[in-house]
Amino acid sequence: MSETEPEVNRQFLLAARPKGLVKESDFEYRESPLPEIGPGEVLIRTTRISLDPSMRGQMENRADYVAALQIGDVMRAGGTGTVTQSNHPDLPVGATVYGTLGMQDYAVSDGKNPPVRPYDASVEPEQALGVLGNTGMTAYFGLLDLGEPKSGDTVVISGAAGATGSVAGQIAKIKGCKVIGMAGTDEKCKWLTEELGFDEAINYKTEDVAARLDALCPDGINIYFDNVGGEILDICLERIAMNARVVICGGISRYNATGPIPGPKNYFNLVFRRARMEGFIVIDYVSRFPEAIAEMKAWIDQGQIKTNATVIDGFENLPKALIKLFEGANTGKMMVNPT
Repeated sequence: MSETEPEVNRQFLLAARPKGLVKESDFEYRESPLPEIGPGEVLIRTTRISLDPSMRGQMENRADYVAALQIGDVMRAGGTGTVTQSNHPDLPVGATVYGTLGMQDYAVSDGKNPPVRPYDASVEPEQALGVLGNTGMTAYFGLLDLGEPKSGDTVVISGAAGATGSVAGQIAKIKGCKVIGMAGTDEKCKWLTEELGFDEAINYKTEDVAARLDALCPDGINIYFDNVGGEILDICLERIAMNARVVICGGISRYNATGPIPGPKNYFNLVFRRARMEGFIVIDYVSRFPEAIAEMKAWIDQGQIKTNATVIDGFENLPKALIKLFEGANTGKMMVNPT
C-alpha cells in the first residue's frame, strides 16, 4: 500500500428497496478495511463513479439481465479507476480501467469478475464512461443496428440531453437525418440545437409535444429513440411513418412509479404503419465495442460528436447524485468524482 492510500474503503450499500423516488435512506454508508488481492487479481482505486437510470431497477431487483442486488450489497455502479496493486499480467500498476467498480473507493477484480477493461490513459474519465463507455455504446448500437438510419429520415429522441440521447442524436446527424430532441429545460434544448447540431428541440415540460411534433414531422417519424416511455412514447407512436423503427432504450418515466404501469395505447400503429418496435441491452454487443469505439473516436477527433458531463465532487454525494439524475439535473453523463 502506498503512503497516499487511505486505510479504509468508503462504500455505499443498498439499505432498502426504494418505494417511489429513490431516497438517501435507501443507502447505508460504511467504511471497510482496504481489500487484499489474491493471485491474478488487482486493486483498483476509483476515479469516477457513474450514475445511470438502470441502477433504480437493480435496487428494486427489477433488472433481470444482471444478478439481483441484495440488501447489504455494495451498490453496483460503473466507474473508472487506476490499478494500485497488481497480480495480473495484463493489468499492471498504473493501468487505467473502466467497468463495474461499485459505489466504493476500491474494488478488487481478476479482470472478469467484476469485468473491467483497460482504456488509454490519454482519454478523460468522462469520455471513458460516457461517449466511449456503455452509454455511448448504447447510443451507437441502438441507433445504427436497430434504428437503421437513412439519409433524410426524421429521428425523434426523448431524454435527448442525457448521456445516451445526446450521442444518439449526433450520430443520426452524421448519417444525414433530421433530428428532433426532447428535454426538460430551455437551457438543455438550446444546448441540443446550438452546440450539438440538432435541428429542433422540444421542452416537454412547457410545450405541447403533440402539436410541436405535428408541425416538425409533417410526414411522420421514421425513427423514435425512446429513453422515457410513458405518455411521450404514446404520442410518438401515434405519429410514426410507414416502416418506422421504434428503439426502446430506456423508460425513465416508469422507474420510480409505484402503481401499475399502463402499456402504450397506440401500439397498434405498428401494424397499420408496418413498423417495428424493439428493445435491446448493450451488454449483448460487448464483442463489437472495439469497432464502435474506433469509429466514435474518429467522429470526436473530427468534431462531429461533442460530449458533456455533469460531475459532482465528493464521495458522500453519491446518493444525492443518483436522486438528481432522476430529477433531470444532468446534462450529458452524470458522475461523481469521489476524491
